[in-house]
Amino acid sequence: MVAYDAAHFDDHADYRRIDVRRLAGALGAEIHDVDLAQELDDQIIGEIRHALHTHCVVFFRDQDITPAQHLAFARHFGQVIEYPMVKGIDGFPEIAPVAKMPGEIHNFGGMWHADTTYLETPPLGAILVARELPPYGGDTEFANMQLAYDTLSDGMKAMLGRLHVVNTSSKAEVTKSREDRLTDAGTDEGKRNELVAVHPAVMPHPETGRKALFMNYGHTLKFQELSEAESAPILEFLYRHQTRSEFTCRFQWRPGSIAFWDNWSCQHNPLNDYHGFKRVMHRITVARDAA
Repeated sequence: MVAYDAAHFDDHADYRRIDVRRLAGALGAEIHDVDLAQELDDQIIGEIRHALHTHCVVFFRDQDITPAQHLAFARHFGQVIEYPMVKGIDGFPEIAPVAKMPGEIHNFGGMWHADTTYLETPPLGAILVARELPPYGGDTEFANMQLAYDTLSDGMKAMLGRLHVVNTSSKAEVTKSREDRLTDAGTDEGKRNELVAVHPAVMPHPETGRKALFMNYGHTLKFQELSEAESAPILEFLYRHQTRSEFTCRFQWRPGSIAFWDNWSCQHNPLNDYHGFKRVMHRITVARDAA
């Protein structure tokens, strides 16, 4: 096993327009001294992009942005697309509501996962804005998939480098987390039309080239080259490995908080520990980098 080296992830960038403060050793940083409601120039966008690639997920505090400003910010980083099988908010089909009502038991996507890896081209990232929060709970955990890959043995890296993972939109756990939202949105057809995509088990980042583990508990069914029975013990090991505590950070939401994560570098897990309260978030999916 390769030793964990936090110094490998130190950020030595010379940020001139934003203040970047690391949140944890493995990944995550808060960005200060920027108002996302304002028009942002290329230098600020470039520095945010660099911070995202360095830390896998970045957070903003005390922001007050409208849906239109949310959309304008996202478009600086690439093409935005509608979230599969979920209807967008009124007037903004690209902005998907992520909500749990007081009477609901399951939260949307309440497990470790990377977003929509059942698509032929998975999105590069997502930007999530807190709109209504419970009085406690509802934090989101993130895990660094590049670090998870780096710390595997050479033998495991070699094996995974020859394998591909089959991803589906219809795994039982994630389907259960969507049921209420799909019904409310009038998109029951989405539950019947399974989406399937095959990707390398180890994926190089399209911009940085860094390798990351690309299987996830929410959507991965098996290795293409192996049966489900053969795949199961390897995947179970990898799911545990991917979410080791030293590979993670935890973000506590407050009014005005925003998270922007790199879907090719990290996974996330929204905690479901606020039963009886309402939590509403707005998310935009960034499909492809514009640079």
